[in-house]
Amino acid sequence: MKFSVSHLEGASFEDGGLRSFFEYRDLGIKDSTGGKVGAQVIRAAAGKTASGETHRHQLDFQMVYVLKGWVRFWYEGQGEVLLKPGSCVHQPPGIVHREIAHSDDLELIEITLPADFATKPQGD
Repeated sequence: MKFSVSHLEGASFEDGGLRSFFEYRDLGIKDSTGGKVGAQVIRAAAGKTASGETHRHQLDFQMVYVLKGWVRFWYEGQGEVLLKPGSCVHQPPGIVHREIAHSDDLELIEITLPADFATKPQGD
């Protein structure tokens, strides 16, 4: 592993992540850990609404921390969960879930192990 630092100044958000209704800013953790850990800031893409399908991720760890705005998820065995600024959720490996809705100003941090992982529709 190597040292990594990421600054907001000059950083850009990009399309092309897991969900088309979000934009992503990589925090450089993937490269510094050789892909063992991923960390990114995710924000709502302007003019797009949630169209999340029920799915699960094949990974060892996933955590979401909301910076601003709100997001509502549905989790298998938990029902609907509203996350607001300061909310933190650990999504156990393989939990079936989907995003229901989010605010236009949503920003959150997501940390995963590993950085790259498969996402499968429910039932796979």
